[in-house]
Amino acid sequence: MDLGLAGRCALVTGAGKEAVCLDLHDWEATERALSRVGPVDLLVNNAAVALLQPFLEVTKEACDMSFDVNLRAVIQVSQIVARGMIARGVPGAIVNVSSQSSQRALANHSVYCSTKGALDMLTKVMALELGPHKIRVNAVNPTVVMTPMGKSNWSDPHKARVVLDRIPLGRFAEVENVVDAILFLLSDRSGMTTGSTLPVDGGFLAT
Repeated sequence: MDLGLAGRCALVTGAGKEAVCLDLHDWEATERALSRVGPVDLLVNNAAVALLQPFLEVTKEACDMSFDVNLRAVIQVSQIVARGMIARGVPGAIVNVSSQSSQRALANHSVYCSTKGALDMLTKVMALELGPHKIRVNAVNPTVVMTPMGKSNWSDPHKARVVLDRIPLGRFAEVENVVDAILFLLSDRSGMTTGSTLPVDGGFLAT
C-alpha cells in the first residue's frame, strides 16, 4: 500500500483504494487516523503550506502552521510508517517533497525557506537512522510547480520573471515532472540512493 500526503490531507491508496482526509496540523487526529491504515511500504510526504510574509512581518501563527505542516507532520507520519515497516521486517522507501527554496533565499519566504531547509536535513538524518532497516529516504527539490498553490503564489508576471530568469530551461515545473522523479526514488531503480536531495528545478540551483 502506498501513502501520499497532499496539502493537509492524507491519501492512502491500495487494493481497496482507501482515502483518509485529515488535518495534519492536528497531531492527535493524525495519530488516530494513521494508526488504522496499512501496511504501508512507500511514503510520499507532500504536505505543505506556503504562508508568504516579509521577514519583519512574520507572525507566530505563520511560524506555527508552517513548521507543523511542513516539518512536524513529516516526522510524525514517517515515524508511524517506518515503525510499521520495521515491525514487519520489510524494506521501504520514503520521499519528502522539499523545494529549491531550501537552498536559495527568496524574498518573503523566510518561514517557508526555513521549513524546507530543515526538511532537507531531516531527510539526511532519517536516511542515516533508517538505512540499517533497509528503508531509503530521499527528497525532491522542485522549482515552482504549476499546482493551484503554485499558480496562486506566482501569478504575478513580474514576480515570476525574477525566478524564471534564473532557470536555464526557462519554465516552471509541471506536476508530472515532479511525479516522475518521485517514482524513480520510490522504485528499485534507485536502490542505492538514500539521503539525497534531487533537484527538479530546470537548473535553478546551478545558477
